[in-house]
Amino acid sequence: MEIQQIRAFLAVAKELHFGRAAQQLHMAQPPVSRAVQNLERELGAALFERSTRSVRLTPAGEALVQPATDILDACRRARTMVANAGKGETGRVRVAFAGASSHVMVGKLAKLVRKTHPGIDFELYSSNFAIPALDKVANGVMEIGLGRWNFIPAALSSRVIANERLVIAVHAGHPLAGRASVRMADLAGEPFVTLPADPGAVLRDHLLRLASDAGFLPSIVQVAPDSLTLVSLVAAEIGVAMTVSSVAENIHYPGVLFLPLEDPTDPVLLRMIWRKDNNSPALREVLRLSEIALPTPELE
Repeated sequence: MEIQQIRAFLAVAKELHFGRAAQQLHMAQPPVSRAVQNLERELGAALFERSTRSVRLTPAGEALVQPATDILDACRRARTMVANAGKGETGRVRVAFAGASSHVMVGKLAKLVRKTHPGIDFELYSSNFAIPALDKVANGVMEIGLGRWNFIPAALSSRVIANERLVIAVHAGHPLAGRASVRMADLAGEPFVTLPADPGAVLRDHLLRLASDAGFLPSIVQVAPDSLTLVSLVAAEIGVAMTVSSVAENIHYPGVLFLPLEDPTDPVLLRMIWRKDNNSPALREVLRLSEIALPTPELE
């Protein structure tokens, strides 16, 4: 069956008149009649009862009306989806992210994408650490990654979406809990809870460097698999922990206080990354929306 045959059949089925059907299709009557006849030959059944006075659907013709309508509707949807894909209005964008602040950022972006581009399939993949997110984007498994990295491969583009401060998490009964802020030297001899020592672990690198600058080697007594567990271990008085301001803003745990760190430090930057050679219209549209939902902050 050809699409033109389906259109001719449905026009005749609607008008029950070959002349009016031809007018509806902006065609001459003979091509419409031939299209219907060819369709009948292909299906091996008469679709209309014709007489000099009237045209009526046969039972076979009545049975074909709905499937034929579905076929044309599917063709229209296909054309629309192809056109929208070219404009970035449909497609798939996969986002890998890690960290408490990333969850909040992803929520803001997902809300705007869903509101303005419901045709984009926006898939989210969470991990405990940023390095897997970077690897997935670099390998083309994901289109976008959110995380903190000390190094961005040359094949990736990036944009800063948050500028965070280092803070120290302590339990409410800790001797330092009453202070407005804390210096690294004040933490010498304290037991520390940290995230794992994975390659590129930004917070652990900050801890080791700042402790060294303050003249001590931190005593790491417990490793936590994620920030929520890290804070819960501080609440259990296992130790203190270095984390970022977004954790303090987004994880509220009874009995835990977050103290700003006075020591001068490099900014802790949360970035969005994507492959430079990925020309997906949907990705480009999501990147455009991200500049609205997650604007680049002023760096201090």
